[in-house]
Amino acid sequence: MAAIKADQTLDCKGLACPMPIVKTKKAMDLLEAGKVIEVLATDKGSLADIQAWAKNTGHQYLGTVMEGEVLQHYLRKASSDEAIESKRYSDTIANEELKQKLERGDRMTILDVREPAEYAFNRIPGAISIPLGELEARLSELHPEDEIQVVCRTGTRSDMACQLLAEKGFARVNNVVPGMSEWTGPTENN
Repeated sequence: MAAIKADQTLDCKGLACPMPIVKTKKAMDLLEAGKVIEVLATDKGSLADIQAWAKNTGHQYLGTVMEGEVLQHYLRKASSDEAIESKRYSDTIANEELKQKLERGDRMTILDVREPAEYAFNRIPGAISIPLGELEARLSELHPEDEIQVVCRTGTRSDMACQLLAEKGFARVNNVVPGMSEWTGPTENN
């Protein structure tokens, strides 16, 4: 494979979601249109995060190369006529409200879009695991008419998942905020 020339390198090694995206957004704001940034990350979830973020903002995701444990993501900054205003999914539910729904036994699907290792060590009982990077290919595992509560670690990946589900016709979808990083309800693990 030919060497990829980046105009800037951003080191996000050792950082977990949402920090690689937060740092990438800040770096992209300072980059000139058409320039390429290389984002170095060790968080496996950053692959899906970077791809979804690029799609939502109009920046071009060029690809990812894995070198050892480091993911090297390449993005090209969009020009002002290519960029899309970053949007947030409007329907949210607070952790405490979800906890109350669980206690009442409300009927709903809890969709956990974190990476498999995150899900294995700590999850809401009954939550199903479909990592964000696999969601579009696995939509058939969900029912568009169901109430779906989408959770990740901080609400960032789940926001992107909610936007995707809404685009695909899922009408009863909520982003659980702030997500598992502050979840005080019951959990289970493998």
